Amino acid sequence: MMEMISTRRTIRKYKSDDVSEDLLRELLCAASRTQTMGNLQLYSVVVTRSAEMKARLSPAHFGQPMVTEAPVVLTICADFRRTTDWCLARDASPGYDNFLSFINAASDALLFTQTFCCLAESKGLGCCYLGTTVYMPDRIIDVLELPQLVMPVATITLGWPDEAPPLTDRLGVDAFVHSETYHPYTPSLIDEYYAAKEALPENQEFIRINNKQTLAQVFTDCRYTRRDNEALSATLLAALERQGFLTPQKA
Repeated sequence: MMEMISTRRTIRKYKSDDVSEDLLRELLCAASRTQTMGNLQLYSVVVTRSAEMKARLSPAHFGQPMVTEAPVVLTICADFRRTTDWCLARDASPGYDNFLSFINAASDALLFTQTFCCLAESKGLGCCYLGTTVYMPDRIIDVLELPQLVMPVATITLGWPDEAPPLTDRLGVDAFVHSETYHPYTPSLIDEYYAAKEALPENQEFIRINNKQTLAQVFTDCRYTRRDNEALSATLLAALERQGFLTPQKA
C-alpha cells in the first residue's frame, strides 16, 4: 500500500470501459470502514453515470473534460440530514444545524473520500480529485437536489486509466513535520524547503509563461488570488447558510 501511494498519479483521461456496479459497490462498502465521528458516517455519495447528468454537473467544475468523459463521477457530501432524520424518527432532538456539525460531517466525508481513492487505485482504477466542488456549490446542490444539512465537499472522477502522467513533486517531510510544537519558517528554511520545487524546469516554465518573477507570484497573482478567494468564500458561506449549517445563534 505504501509503495502504491508513493507512486500515485492523478488520472484525467480514461478508457471507455465501464466501471461495473458490483466493483463500485464493493469499493464504497469497503471505504465505509474508514474513521468516522461517533460512528455516525456523516457522509453521502451521489453516483453519476448518465451523460446528461455529467453535462449538468460540468459547469460547476469549470467544464473540465474529465467530468463528462469519466465513466463515473462521485460527489461526496457532508451529510447531517440522514442523522437528523434518524433522530427525529426516534423521539430525539437533533442540534446539528450549525457550523461545528458541518466541520464534523466534512471531516467524515473527506476521510471517506481518501480511503475510497486508495481502494480504487489498488484495483487499478484512476481517480481525479476536483477541488472545484466548493467553488460553485449552489450549482451542484441544484443539479443533485441536495436537501438542507447536505453539502457537497468533494468530487471524484473515476475510471480505467488511459494515461500514465509523470509524478508531481512534493515537499520533503522536514517541510511539514514539526516536533512537539510548531516551529516558525525562517527565510533560510523557506529557501531550503522550496529550492527543489522552484528549480524544476516545469515550474520555471510556469513562471515564464505567466510573466512572473517567482513561483509564489504565480499562485498569489494568477492561480489563487485574493479577489477570487474572497468571492468564492462568500459563495461558500452563502451555500452553507442555504443548506442550514449557519443558522443564527441564540443569545
